[in-house]
Amino acid sequence: MKKFMDKDFLLSTETAKKLYAACENTPIFDWHCHLQPKEIYENKTPEDIAYLWLGGDHYKWRGMRSCGISEEYITGDKTPYEKFKAWASAMPNLIGNPLYHWTHLELQRYFDIYEPLSPATCDEIWEKANAKIKAGGFTPRELIEKSNVKFVCTTDDAADTLEYHKLLAEDKSFKCKVLPAFRPDKALGIELDGYNDWVKALESVIGKAVPTFTELKKALLSRIEFFAEMGCRASDHAFTYVPYNRASEDELNEIFKKRLSGEELTKDEIDKYKTELMLFLANEYARLGWGMEIHIGAMRNNNGVMFKKLGPDTGYDSVADYEIAVNLSRLLDAMNTEYALPKTVLFTLNPKDNYVLGTMLGNFQSDEAESKIQFGSAWWFNDNYDGMRTQMQTLMNLGVISKFVGMITDSRSFLSYPRHEYFRRILCELLGDLVEEGKYPEDIEFLSRVVQDISYNNAVKYFGVE
Repeated sequence: MKKFMDKDFLLSTETAKKLYAACENTPIFDWHCHLQPKEIYENKTPEDIAYLWLGGDHYKWRGMRSCGISEEYITGDKTPYEKFKAWASAMPNLIGNPLYHWTHLELQRYFDIYEPLSPATCDEIWEKANAKIKAGGFTPRELIEKSNVKFVCTTDDAADTLEYHKLLAEDKSFKCKVLPAFRPDKALGIELDGYNDWVKALESVIGKAVPTFTELKKALLSRIEFFAEMGCRASDHAFTYVPYNRASEDELNEIFKKRLSGEELTKDEIDKYKTELMLFLANEYARLGWGMEIHIGAMRNNNGVMFKKLGPDTGYDSVADYEIAVNLSRLLDAMNTEYALPKTVLFTLNPKDNYVLGTMLGNFQSDEAESKIQFGSAWWFNDNYDGMRTQMQTLMNLGVISKFVGMITDSRSFLSYPRHEYFRRILCELLGDLVEEGKYPEDIEFLSRVVQDISYNNAVKYFGVE
């Protein structure tokens, strides 16, 4: 029997252990996350481990709810200790859930605590962890540097002023580069309740009115140029389903005007707007050499009662189920033939579409970049042991794993970087299995470079950071 989460955790062969040794200390490029640049800049010491662990972490909230824990211990007004105790009570029940592994990796790597968290160890771990925090080394910047993170790409609205990115760039004492990533979901979300308010926010930032779709494109172009000046190298888009419906500029101006007047749009009008705006944006990304991320398949805010109570991003999202192949192909092909297709990373939240994306890659590759069209890592509900192995196995079957740009943290937590370790161990085990089973030569030198590249180097080259 193996010891619980020891140094060879998830590494069952000698080849896997050798490969992990090669990439264990490779830096991290956190090219998709939800960390707040303001928090990084202000660099405050957290109050306690409950603040670090449970504040805003809807992964943990879902697990606690499934264990029957009352909402007052999750997002309610119970004390930090009481919330931590509730999390500890849930822990032993999360058998096989990645939250169990992530929790204990974080305890081990940041707090030197190797006992499993449970009701029996709750008080001891609470005291040990908080003593560590009080002793120092747990500010956002210290945690980032301790985790060997060289680059962070935050997720920023198109109307964001990026004031904290500017301040961080001017602070030469912090070695990690914090770059903005352009996420114009609010610009694309013409059907959403807050769309008109967002247009007003955009007008305020650019200092002029945006009365037409034509003017909207000009305004977004100015924002893209501003983001580029601030070091942006990536854009990010989320679609529940992939839209594709073409329209003329005149028709789009009418759709935009109709929405600003408060009228409800049809699905065709919404899809036309999203399609043509995406084509415009992609062309600008290609011009600047950015990588374009497209995340497909999140069905959000399913619980209407809790949405009214807590708002978005509180643990009530799930996997959507749409046919995406035809529209995705048409959208990428229109970018490729009529405009310009940027480097693109395709993510699916529904694993049924792994082969859809895995085969879509080969349709649009070119010599502009190695694996210009990427199959994004197992994301959100899929970033578990089986999900990661399945995504990488699919990529091996259909594409080129050695050029893969690797793991994303996709987190709001400064303690989440051991997820990269989790990913690297799974990657090394997967490649090690091929060697041990005689399916690939025992070329440890080459495979060591591969795991280092997937862990860091490929993403640095792909997104063009320096």
